[in-house]
Amino acid sequence: MTDHMVNDVELAPPEVVRQAACDFAAALAETPQFSAFEEAADRLRHDEVAQHLIEAYQSKQGSLQVVLMLNTASAEDRADLERLREAFSANPSVVAYLRAQTELGAICQVANDVLSRHIGLSFAASCGPGCCC
Repeated sequence: MTDHMVNDVELAPPEVVRQAACDFAAALAETPQFSAFEEAADRLRHDEVAQHLIEAYQSKQGSLQVVLMLNTASAEDRADLERLREAFSANPSVVAYLRAQTELGAICQVANDVLSRHIGLSFAASCGPGCCC
């Protein structure tokens, strides 16, 4: 990054930076990928079968956590866990959610790449969790 670029960044008032971030977030929220992700997440939240399958898998995984880490889980326990994973992974709401998540992640990666090239540093690494708007 050149000194001139650093000075431009340093001169931008915080409210201008905050507004640019909000404008970026609003533009991202307008994309079809974001809309599809929100719709898929809502369907998943309200799909009782999917929620039951996810809960059953997580419960089984949690109960086996230590024996899995120690690699001492029985073949039957491993098979049960895999059966539960396959069941929730095949649920249409889960499949749609994961597809939408992947597509949104792809557009976010492209945006990160463009912003990072433009500002001369890793945009994603510079961001913290949460929203600024």
